[in-house]
Amino acid sequence: MSIITKLSKELNIDEKKLIPTIELLDGGDSVPFISRYRKEVTGGLTDEELRNLLKRLTYLRNLEARKEEIKSLIDGQGKLTEELVAEIDAADVLSALEDIYRPYKPKRNTRGSIARERGYEVFANMIAEEKNLEEILEAIKNFKIEHPEDELEVEEIIQGAKDIEAENISDSSKIREMIKKIVWRFSSLKTTKKEENHVYEMYYDFEEKIKDLKFHNTLAINRGEKDDVLKVEMVSPMDIIISNIKSTYINSHTLEELKTEIIEDSLKRLIMPSIEREIRSDLTQLAETASIELFGENLHNLLMIRPLKDKNVLALDPGIRTGTKASAVDKLGNFKEHDVLFIAGAKGDKTPVEKKLMGLIKRNDIDVIAIGNGTASREVESFVADFVRENELNVSWTIVSEAGASIYSASEEATEEFPDLDVTVRGAISIGRRLQDPLAELVKIEPKHIGVGQYQHDLNEKNLDMKLHDVVETCVNTVGVNLNTASVPLLKYVSGINNTVATNIVKYRNEVGRFNSRKDLKNIKGLGPKAFEQSAGFLRILDGEEILDSTAVHPESYEIAKKLKGTEEATEELAKELGVGLFTLRDILEELKKPGRDPREDLDEVFLKSDILTIEDLKIGDVLKGTVRNVVDFGCFVDIGLHSEGLIHISNLSKGFVKHPKDIVSVGDIVNVEVISIDIKRERVGLKKLK
Repeated sequence: MSIITKLSKELNIDEKKLIPTIELLDGGDSVPFISRYRKEVTGGLTDEELRNLLKRLTYLRNLEARKEEIKSLIDGQGKLTEELVAEIDAADVLSALEDIYRPYKPKRNTRGSIARERGYEVFANMIAEEKNLEEILEAIKNFKIEHPEDELEVEEIIQGAKDIEAENISDSSKIREMIKKIVWRFSSLKTTKKEENHVYEMYYDFEEKIKDLKFHNTLAINRGEKDDVLKVEMVSPMDIIISNIKSTYINSHTLEELKTEIIEDSLKRLIMPSIEREIRSDLTQLAETASIELFGENLHNLLMIRPLKDKNVLALDPGIRTGTKASAVDKLGNFKEHDVLFIAGAKGDKTPVEKKLMGLIKRNDIDVIAIGNGTASREVESFVADFVRENELNVSWTIVSEAGASIYSASEEATEEFPDLDVTVRGAISIGRRLQDPLAELVKIEPKHIGVGQYQHDLNEKNLDMKLHDVVETCVNTVGVNLNTASVPLLKYVSGINNTVATNIVKYRNEVGRFNSRKDLKNIKGLGPKAFEQSAGFLRILDGEEILDSTAVHPESYEIAKKLKGTEEATEELAKELGVGLFTLRDILEELKKPGRDPREDLDEVFLKSDILTIEDLKIGDVLKGTVRNVVDFGCFVDIGLHSEGLIHISNLSKGFVKHPKDIVSVGDIVNVEVISIDIKRERVGLKKLK
């Protein structure tokens, strides 16, 4: 079966659509561009569907390349047969392919290879063929006569033959496949305590069937083992495994006892250690893949949170010893001024601090106060709440995650933007801006530092970075980018634009002035015709020479768009008349109805506070409103106004069965919750989601 046919069946995509889609991908067209502007070719495949296609295509191509490589290697040994070629061609995963190749793979000096070098393979074959023991002993006697230099005893020669057979059993792809199936079905992973560490307390005496292991269990066990806190072992039904091997390897009672010894040795010494490593690796890969997908979904939802538009923001980055850094930013995110407020830990008269805060609010016409959720945020929030209430100010506030703000503040981008400001002030500005436009600000931070994942520091860094890059790219191109205000970190995620071109765009703005037309992009060094094609539709110019430049309509469709004035409905007849695909026609009309519309405007508004809570204020049964901050395998964390987020366990997300929390909630969701448990000492609050 060809790769195209296989992909068509697996992904349920017509081959007639699949072939030109792959040609676009191979030709260097980006996923966002193909998804948005080549729907007629793909049949309307989404970004996610295209990325899955690309990922699977790459895997299958690598698989085919490895098949040809293995055939060549075996052929070089003079051992390639038609049957073996057929077996190799039939392998549909890399692990099965490597199992087929295992007997032909060059081995280091093993007990079996040493025995082969000494010429004992003939006796191993006799054992395999179940010759009588007397016949085998006679053959060994003749061998010793013919090889007087071999001073080994008969028992040692038989042991050498057994070692060869043990390796033969271990190298059997069919036996290994059979054992893997048994292990996946019946084996358990067991953990016991090596050292005290309360973080891993639930795994001090833990055992779970491999097939039932939760992904977060796997990652937690891996970390506990790495930290040398947990001892991990795989418990397998050896009686079932031995019985299954015997049924295929032993045909008579002639050498049953001897062959049983060989089976047991092969299992203990060769097969089970390697299969256990392989299964552990597979478990880890499955858990990592799921966690990376969840991380990506959380990040997507975070980046796509509705921006807080047309609000002047005062950002507070709480601190104790060095004070709370306060930075005012206007409605467009422009920095206005900063100050230091000694709120947390301060004793005595707070009048000077209150005067400073009032001055910042009045001078900058502040609408919202954004408070970072780091150290001392609880004390700062309490102060702000009392201050707003006592002065009857028309000001709201909210808690904003500081994750990654310190990394951004020390970055090259931040230094270039604010060369004269301290890193702490830059961090406060970032907190304010991420409330105004999460997407535009958070793209400046490496995605893995944003803090919406699970065990992200334990995951494959390359795979994680790739996934998060794809998520950011999808979000940026879904929303579109203002060409005259976008930063380099934001621009470099636009389809067809790399970091160098993004830098050149900003340089052009600074030297020449604003862009008045998408055509001006052709003046950018490094941005050729291909890059223009890929990027133009995602770059917006507001109040430019061409009104369509403010929309997602691609320049290649401008003439068609201008013919559609007053058109309400996309029809096949109209599409045919204009010489355009129905998908494209629909998209153009949708854009013309709401030109330049931000798709995030359809989402929930940001939850702003006008009151304050402490954990001591809470009581069981309280009903509150909160914002989902993170979704994990076992539930979700909700900001209800406390320093620490409350947890809705998966069992409390719905009355019915919940397969995964992400099926019920997403990062950024505004939810109504009921308090069901309070642990003041550990600052933990248990919640239940209400309808």
